[in-house]
Amino acid sequence: MLAPLSWLKDFVDIDVTVEELEKRLFDSGFEVEQVIAYGDKLDKVVTCKILEITQHPNAEKLRVCQVDAGSYGKLQIITNAQNVKVGDIVPVAVDGATLATGDRIFNGKLRGEDSFGMFCGGEEIGITDDYYDGASSDGVLVFHDDFPLGAEVRDLLGLKDYVFDISVLANRPDCQSVVGIAREIACALNKPFKEPDLTFNAVSGKYENIKVSIKDTELCPRYIAHLIKDVKIEKSPKWMSRRLALCGLNSINNIVDITNYVLLEMGQPMHAFDLDNVENNEIVVRRAETNEKIVTLDEKECLLNSENLLICDGVKPIGLAGIMGGLNSEIKDETNTVLFECAKFKRDNIRRSARTLGKSSDSSKRFEKGVDEYTTERAMKRALHLVDLLKAGVVTDVDVDCSAFKEQENREVSTTFAKINGVLGIEVPKDTIVDILTRLGFGVTVDGDNIKTVAPPYREDVEGYPDLAEEVIRTYGYEHIKPTLLKDAVITAGGFSKEQQNELKVKKALVNLGYSEAMTFSFYSKKDVSALHLSEGDDEANAIIIGNPISDNYEVLRRTLVPSMLKVVSSNVKKGNMQGRIFEIAKAFIPKSLPVSDFPIEKRHLAIATFGGEDDFFTLKGVLEELASVFRVNLDLNTRAEKTYLHPGISAKIIVGGQEIGAFGQVSYETAAEFDIENKVFVAELDYDALAEFFTVPFKYKNLPKFKNVERDLALVADEKVTCAEIEAVIKSACKNNVESVRLFDVYVGEQVGEGKKSMAFSVTFKAGEDKPLETADVDGFVKRILGSLQHRLGVSLR
Repeated sequence: MLAPLSWLKDFVDIDVTVEELEKRLFDSGFEVEQVIAYGDKLDKVVTCKILEITQHPNAEKLRVCQVDAGSYGKLQIITNAQNVKVGDIVPVAVDGATLATGDRIFNGKLRGEDSFGMFCGGEEIGITDDYYDGASSDGVLVFHDDFPLGAEVRDLLGLKDYVFDISVLANRPDCQSVVGIAREIACALNKPFKEPDLTFNAVSGKYENIKVSIKDTELCPRYIAHLIKDVKIEKSPKWMSRRLALCGLNSINNIVDITNYVLLEMGQPMHAFDLDNVENNEIVVRRAETNEKIVTLDEKECLLNSENLLICDGVKPIGLAGIMGGLNSEIKDETNTVLFECAKFKRDNIRRSARTLGKSSDSSKRFEKGVDEYTTERAMKRALHLVDLLKAGVVTDVDVDCSAFKEQENREVSTTFAKINGVLGIEVPKDTIVDILTRLGFGVTVDGDNIKTVAPPYREDVEGYPDLAEEVIRTYGYEHIKPTLLKDAVITAGGFSKEQQNELKVKKALVNLGYSEAMTFSFYSKKDVSALHLSEGDDEANAIIIGNPISDNYEVLRRTLVPSMLKVVSSNVKKGNMQGRIFEIAKAFIPKSLPVSDFPIEKRHLAIATFGGEDDFFTLKGVLEELASVFRVNLDLNTRAEKTYLHPGISAKIIVGGQEIGAFGQVSYETAAEFDIENKVFVAELDYDALAEFFTVPFKYKNLPKFKNVERDLALVADEKVTCAEIEAVIKSACKNNVESVRLFDVYVGEQVGEGKKSMAFSVTFKAGEDKPLETADVDGFVKRILGSLQHRLGVSLR
């Protein structure tokens, strides 16, 4: 936001230095990125009158001029300028002068003749035609005003100024204008704020009726149109063109300049239509049709869609709402009747349209941050005042104001001084709080410790007492804040919490197993979700879709980490890294309901992936078992999983404490192909928060056994459908007090065991009692009992 000091002084009496003003703005929460000084270098460039011109005796192209420079006396100036004549008043840089470029001028000789200075053009003074007519031309600037001789040019033309480049935060759109910044300065300096003049004289408009209709009131809640007749298209006065130039805008003509001036001064974008090009004197605000086209003022054609908002007349589009007017309704030299437009458009719609169409403007930037309806009405009045002031046309009383809803009531906040001071952590006197809020334009009513405030209509950001506390402290001064602890805070020795220590322990365990930590975005595309081939009943299918994604690749808030893992694998494979091990602990977002009406539940998930090399299903199973052993957690990894993205025969559930918390296995070939992966990929994902609940199980110490355990290997024949987990469960239950562990170490399928059968070899460890060792007969009895249970319950026999 650019704000010239001379313009700010129209609304507040600024009697502090530029440096002090910069500090006051910063203290009020407005960072001044830079202060641009204009005319500060220009010195000793003064006016003079040419008294006599003669030919230089030693140079054909040079002329010798005798000039009267007022207090600097009569001077001789050598010049090659051909556009000056006797009697002209021109600028001259006298001995020791500094030009706008920073160059210094001193007395010297040109081809043997003394020259006590140099005539200057607009370039040397640092101005263009926006400051003074003729300044953009080559040659010496000839003044057409009867300026006093010997006077500093910078003072005569008002060139010395400072422009504050201010960073305005997103929650303060009311300050993206000169008036908005001036309000803040008035408060900071405790000076009265001078309201801009909004008065104008309107004549009866015996003209055609102007019709305005809004087809989409959500995207355009308010639209004001006002008719100006007998328009005279002329150059703007220099005071206006200079201010526009200081803010980086070129002067075009009085009508267009008025709209730009109001944009900068009031923060409200405006547009002017040539009414002769508005069919049926009708304005229609509507969404564009798919593939509809418009040629904007920059002479570029735009292909539109239904997300774009148009300003149309009775037949055709004449403007791209909030961004740029149409070429077919621009103001021309012969324009006689003008329709001014002032409107409020939905900020996110303007932002999307400007981005997708690649068309950014000063207007769109203002609308993207937000414009309030209060300013919309005042800006129109300010523009009409300027039309009157510049005599650019006759203001009529033909006015159409379309508002989608009733005028918004001012925001009321009722609170206590104690709550405001509670936020600040200091005691600000009541009178000071009232004074500050009053200076900021709030209506304030006090009843004991209770305070009721009414926010000004342009302050749509004020919602509660924390906002009032912010307003108070930025004016009162942040230097008053003293470091204190929050109400329930305590001083600790620092370090990691137990939860953080456990997470680091998991990561270190995985790193020790050869895995690298990955960090991925919390979003992915709909295509990534569809690659999992989920059905409607799958939890992972119920993900949150982002309404305004940064791109199509990040439109889904992830419910599962599997797509993120597979994208990392795919990226590595494409870059020639054909094997690897990765993991990530990150949040998954589970919606409480669909459609979304509340914030989602955030749960940490652990995802592990391995690809290439000799890693397989059992490699990943071993990793999970190692993690379980680190935290002494019993994981059941022997029940087949049913995940659409996992191979149906090479996958298993992850169960702890009887609760299923995840699954692991080989990624199905179909899903791997969706991610352009030809290698076998094995992936595991589990609910880390659910697993972490079992990390708190305390150590239980027991004495070492007096007698050693006994192992027996059992080769069993079973139907192919019988699972390892089922057999392990029967073995343990048959001798639950004597079986220490059961481990599968071989599986065989072939002719020797018969069709539809498989051989499974288990190593069973039997533990001895506390009082006596295991005898051979004891072990034989256990084995006989186990084989009997297997035959009876599963039809499994000894091979």
